[in-house]
Amino acid sequence: MTKSVTQMQQAENQLRRLILDMELGPGERLTERTVESLLGVSRTSVRTALFRLEAEGLVCREGRGWMVTPIDLEEISQLCVYREALELEALRLAPPVIAAEKIVTVENLLQSIIPDTAPEDLDQAGRDFHLWIARLSENRFICQGIEDAMTRLRRARWLENEPSHQGWDEHRAIIAALKNDERKHAIALTEAHLVSTRHNLIATLKKNRRSIRASWASLVIT
Repeated sequence: MTKSVTQMQQAENQLRRLILDMELGPGERLTERTVESLLGVSRTSVRTALFRLEAEGLVCREGRGWMVTPIDLEEISQLCVYREALELEALRLAPPVIAAEKIVTVENLLQSIIPDTAPEDLDQAGRDFHLWIARLSENRFICQGIEDAMTRLRRARWLENEPSHQGWDEHRAIIAALKNDERKHAIALTEAHLVSTRHNLIATLKKNRRSIRASWASLVIT
């Protein structure tokens, strides 16, 4: 990897982390010059990072400048419901018997979660788990829909990104049910997990809205 490519990737990773950690709050205005100074990288690297994070829904255009995308609770709730529908359908479309090697792959993923797992690795593991479910459908549109929803929900999910979070135990229970050919039970567990996740995300965002530095003027509370 060339030095310029490495710098671009580092700029993207740094800026994403600042947004996910709420160091740059929802609604906060950004300029390329400000970000360049903040990260200590070239303007080209900053511009590339902003374009990539725009695709993830973390920043958006505001006139000639940029802004950290405001958090809209109604949008988050709708995205969660959309993801629920797709994941449950993925399980219904899954083959009657799931190959043992596929089960081993996801079990190894869940076993990798330990108390000192880094936030970025937790985020990726959670994403990989839900995309594993998506791929059981063997439907590329369901896979793309779930991947897009996970990307748009990334900032909200980050707030609950802990190795001890009950969601990881729920993931393990879902896989245990699939391993035992208990499809209906796995679907019921997945539905309960996703509904609980949606409620917890909304509750967490409402609870923490006062601690975020930037404006929440566009926040929709339902």
